[in-house]
Amino acid sequence: MTELPPPLPRAGELPKTLTGIRGLDEVTRGGLPRGRPTLVCGGPGSGKTLLALTFLVNGAVRFDEPGVLMTFEENGDEIANDVASLGFDLPALIEAKKLAVDYVRVERSEIEETGEYDLEGLFVRLDYAIQTVGAKRVVLDTIEALFAGLSNDAILRAELRRLFRWLKDRGMTAVITGERGDGLLTRQGLEEYVSDAVILLDHRVHDQTSTRRLRVVKYRGSHHGTNEYPFLIGPEGISVLPVSSMALQHAAPLERVSSGVLRLDEMLSGKGYYRGSTILVSGTAGTGKTSLAAHFLDAACRRGERCLWFLFEESPQQLLRNMRSIGLDLEPWVTAGLLQFHADRPSRYGLETHLVTMHHVVADFKPTVTVIDPVTNLMTVGTFADVQAMLTRLIDHLKTENITAMLTSLTPGTIDTDSTISSLMDTWILLANDSVGGVYRRGLGVLKSRGMAHSNEVREFLLTDQGMHVLDPVSQPRSASAVMQVPRQGRGRHVAVI
Repeated sequence: MTELPPPLPRAGELPKTLTGIRGLDEVTRGGLPRGRPTLVCGGPGSGKTLLALTFLVNGAVRFDEPGVLMTFEENGDEIANDVASLGFDLPALIEAKKLAVDYVRVERSEIEETGEYDLEGLFVRLDYAIQTVGAKRVVLDTIEALFAGLSNDAILRAELRRLFRWLKDRGMTAVITGERGDGLLTRQGLEEYVSDAVILLDHRVHDQTSTRRLRVVKYRGSHHGTNEYPFLIGPEGISVLPVSSMALQHAAPLERVSSGVLRLDEMLSGKGYYRGSTILVSGTAGTGKTSLAAHFLDAACRRGERCLWFLFEESPQQLLRNMRSIGLDLEPWVTAGLLQFHADRPSRYGLETHLVTMHHVVADFKPTVTVIDPVTNLMTVGTFADVQAMLTRLIDHLKTENITAMLTSLTPGTIDTDSTISSLMDTWILLANDSVGGVYRRGLGVLKSRGMAHSNEVREFLLTDQGMHVLDPVSQPRSASAVMQVPRQGRGRHVAVI
């Protein structure tokens, strides 16, 4: 499950320079236009400077392309302190002659608008910095500060075009940051027209949760992704998640993996789930969904597989304690590095941020088996359609990576929520909890399992201190209420299946 390289540019497309930013090189089909300027615009706090600096640092560290940062707002020490938490050591790069930082102080009161106003002084300083380190990349942050004292549109337009032409003539792959304007991409409304590529960053808040998104507005001479893409600013910097429609081209392995419960494997033609498939385990509260997922991961760890468990309801410590009550000690797998937990409250982030984070955790840990428990908690931070879209993207990604995934779903007694994702599932297991003779009895049934023969029986099971035990089938229900209430897809009602 290695990180895929960005798509290669098509024949006839412009030469490109890799940014080294996860996901952005895929969206742009190979990076930014080489030897040309790219405008990165957005509102305050949207991540413009961070994207530009990541492009610059990656060039110096990973691609042997020294760079120049010309800043008009913060000096070199301030910027170095800002990005030190991301692992960017700007002083070390400066000392190694891989990076040059030049702070240009522009005072509005000192600028006189005359016909002779130009950027000659800036060009001299920039050219000196480029020659000093042999730069291939240049970042100007931000362009509004450079033209803060100009109100004459004719002079501004002429100098702006001159600046971009100067960078092109020297073959510099440049990133220029700009503030979002009122109804325009930038304050001046001119920069986007003279740039060869324009990337728009957006930081929005909805229902008290924030989401960052990126869109390639313009890219001369190249195909590129045109959607809005969620991106994340994390401990390792900025990363983008390409979520354009994924082709249905994932493999369909014939290998089978155990559910961890012998009798359930028997109900699945005696062999368990298909490798790389998706399994939905749904039921009301207390029916044993998490316990079934724990058996599944325990069996995978016993086979030596790496397993990842996303928790949206319990802490890892609480789950480990609870599973010991049914005879499953998962702690040794955690110690051995085979089982990893990622626990978070759904309300902490927006759906897109959760999606980006889950992608990154999967890419870093490289599991073969994953559990998401429970997916229905995500309904608290998004609409029905938003959750479905998010899970579709995630499931497509897991299938592409050949990861066997189990999703648990809390089904209320009167509302059908599983129809949101059940059509995406390869196997759907339904759990129920009925009161019979003053005692609660749990039942299990395989509602569907694509590509294999499977039992249509509903079987009672017990949760004991020795694990989950599925009992032999019974020919008749124990009482009139001992039926499985199965949600009928697409409708808010239930049908009884005996």
